Amino acid sequence: MDKTNKIKAGALLVSIVLAAAGGAEFYAMRGYKEAMVLGPSVVEVRKLSQYEPSLAGTANDANIYILDSSVPGGTVMILGGTHPEEPVGPIAAHILVENARLEAGRLVVVSRANRSGSLYSRNGEAYPNYFHVETEWGEKKWRLGDRAASPLDSWPDPEVYVHYPSRQMLAYMDIRNLNRAWPGRPQGLLVERTTHGLMEFIRREKVDMLIDLHEAELEYPVENTIVAHENGQEIAAMASMMLTAQEFPVPIGVEFSPKALHGLTHREVGDHSDARSLLFEVAEPMLDRIRGVTDERLLMEGKDEFVMEAGKHKLLYAPMDENGWPIEVRVGRHLSTILQCIDVFNMMIPDRPVTVAGIPRYAEVVEKKLGYLFRDPSKAPADKVAYD
Repeated sequence: MDKTNKIKAGALLVSIVLAAAGGAEFYAMRGYKEAMVLGPSVVEVRKLSQYEPSLAGTANDANIYILDSSVPGGTVMILGGTHPEEPVGPIAAHILVENARLEAGRLVVVSRANRSGSLYSRNGEAYPNYFHVETEWGEKKWRLGDRAASPLDSWPDPEVYVHYPSRQMLAYMDIRNLNRAWPGRPQGLLVERTTHGLMEFIRREKVDMLIDLHEAELEYPVENTIVAHENGQEIAAMASMMLTAQEFPVPIGVEFSPKALHGLTHREVGDHSDARSLLFEVAEPMLDRIRGVTDERLLMEGKDEFVMEAGKHKLLYAPMDENGWPIEVRVGRHLSTILQCIDVFNMMIPDRPVTVAGIPRYAEVVEKKLGYLFRDPSKAPADKVAYD
């Protein structure tokens, strides 16, 4: 074998080794199961395929956690993981499932609404595959993921995504984006069928209020806010005033859902069901385009010198200093906003109460961190552990 062929053979061998190593890493991520210890009010874990049968056996046959008080009242539904790269949604949902005690009505939680998107990583962004929270019994581990469903599960993307039923034209990849595919359709691609199944649940189970949990880059103008369909604007406005006055150092605002922008939860759920539809945003520096090293430390600590420098030049829509936006602050804001919106809902619709105990608010989460809120699945009975 001459020198040129030896170099080619060596390059091929190195390529095979690197591809095998990378493939093994991605395969492990796709197969990783997130353990959830079922809390005191969980009475049932349903599958989304009960409401859209075509999802059975797919990556998006999500768990639906039903928390019930056995006391008549309303139903509030929480969606985490609409965008898997925004980790506080799944974390907050997880905390609700493991800790919430229902004293009236029902709480429904989906921690991985677009599970497919959490099974792979965004190309070219060097995202960490996992993130961890330290507990007294060890590390609690989650997948991170991408913004949209994996192309392995939803293919092919159209040249132009034509939203159903509005016929609005959107970017091709948004057919895999759960927050662009509502209200869905049973004949569509994976994410359209996912939102159709969720809409069927919302309508059949008479959900009174839907809350969709998100994070956004600080360069994005819809930041630290509640986005509300017109049927939820009074709840959002009252919650915003109370949280800003009493709890949050950084105010939380209210945005009205645009009637001409289709596919989003805060528009389509309110238009196609009786549920009051809200979406929460909180600042997440890891999502900014001007960030530095994209690693788990940035994800959890929320500190980045480049994002902070952008703030000095007034390029951001949220404050950014050396304290950053740590995970406890982001999760705490979501938990307090959930609880405040439920409290306002109870004031406005007293004949359908939903009373939730056992969930900490912002100040407690910031002080105590997150680890104390999770239970060791290895110590729980097998029938009290579910996997996402």
